[in-house]
Amino acid sequence: MGLARKMATVVGACGLMAGAAAGTAATAGATAGAATTMAARSSPGAAVVVRPDAIRLGTTPSAGPTTTRQCEQKFHLACYTVPQVRDAYDLPGLYAEGITGKGTTIAIVDSYGSPTIRHDLAVFDKAFHLPAPPSFSIIQPAGKVAPYNKKNGGMVGWAGETTLDVEYAHAIAPGASILLVETPVNETEGVQGFPQIVAAEKYVLKHYHVDVISQSFSATEQGFDTEGARSAVESLRGAIFAAETDRVTVLAAAGDSGAANSNLAGNANYTYPTVNWEPSDPLVTGVGGTELYLNAAGNRTQPDSVWNDTYIKAAQLFVCGAVGPCADAGGGGKSVFFGRPWYQNGVADVTGNARGVPDISMSAACDGAVDLYASFPGAPAGWGQTCGTSEATPLFAGIVALAAQYAGHSLGLINPALYEMSEARDPGIIPVTTGNNTVTFKQNKHWYTVHGYRAQAVYSLAAGVGTIDAYYFVPELAALAG
Repeated sequence: MGLARKMATVVGACGLMAGAAAGTAATAGATAGAATTMAARSSPGAAVVVRPDAIRLGTTPSAGPTTTRQCEQKFHLACYTVPQVRDAYDLPGLYAEGITGKGTTIAIVDSYGSPTIRHDLAVFDKAFHLPAPPSFSIIQPAGKVAPYNKKNGGMVGWAGETTLDVEYAHAIAPGASILLVETPVNETEGVQGFPQIVAAEKYVLKHYHVDVISQSFSATEQGFDTEGARSAVESLRGAIFAAETDRVTVLAAAGDSGAANSNLAGNANYTYPTVNWEPSDPLVTGVGGTELYLNAAGNRTQPDSVWNDTYIKAAQLFVCGAVGPCADAGGGGKSVFFGRPWYQNGVADVTGNARGVPDISMSAACDGAVDLYASFPGAPAGWGQTCGTSEATPLFAGIVALAAQYAGHSLGLINPALYEMSEARDPGIIPVTTGNNTVTFKQNKHWYTVHGYRAQAVYSLAAGVGTIDAYYFVPELAALAG
């Protein structure tokens, strides 16, 4: 493939539907697959590069949601509607019992936001017969966001990310309130950016009651300056510590380049295994990716596997713009910053002395993408398909909101409960035992394969403890984390 082509496809928020607009983002160094890349010095104001993670597919937008059959006929890829995803995770029974996220709040953090998000969510809700959120607030606590510019590829990319985050958190927890937290700095340009995210989240934790913070971005650990890297990370953990104190669950996407991730410049992948921070932070839940295999009713036709579209030709064409292996898989591996936390002692044979990523996984495959509606300028308006751990993270944010309602309070750090549930073989945890996150890609005229990790029962560095059956998982998590 050409890495630059893949960059233009992903960060343009609408994939091949918005190639021209996305080209602007590509020149700013945005990459596909790697959820983000960050560089930091030892000061709190360190320069960082953070990129949106959403991948959107399709050559032209459609007038309505696309069915699985239509996607398979047109793209030779599967795609799923909201009812199929809800059925796949066994959610209707919870909804029937009144567990919808009522009384909880999901905070979604994105640069810039989207100028059409209220309208787009309303269209999305109408198509899938969803109620509007009880409250949908948009705040800019780290500074006023500049007027939207459809020629700014960074703004277009983040608008796509925002749309995905809001629509799918709401799809899973329709009774939860949404707090969209927009930051004013374009993190795709490598300027003083990530500190604004930290400041915004600190403000939210001080002034709002939220139950879960959903972050569909992260940063390659090796993108930090070698000297003082750990102190640089520590300087950016303020919001994470505050969330722990306030018993707020923090989620972060594990990344979309499998075992590889983007370098600081954003123009190449590392050629050896890496992981991303914040999902590698012991106080954050890292969300990885799986592939669902569903029929039209949303029933699984086979068990979920680790998301890896690297070697699927149809996915290569839509995600990377050419047929040929390209890094397109769920992130995971061993942290170089953090040692094994106590809650991973039971899987020390897998993680060694390092913090292992991810903790849990949800739907993320592009061969199994989900329908999304967007109308922001800079990309064709209409329905398309989206995928990546940017999908998995808001999906799981919705699940956490359901569990917080069930418990009657926010849950805080849920990782110890996840590993306890896995060890006890609780029915809410579904092991993912097939697939891997090994990726192959071409850069600098050479082909590279970064060997990742295979799925296995109990825990793996490709899928974490596995995925979920929400009907059992929600009450189990509420009991253990409550």
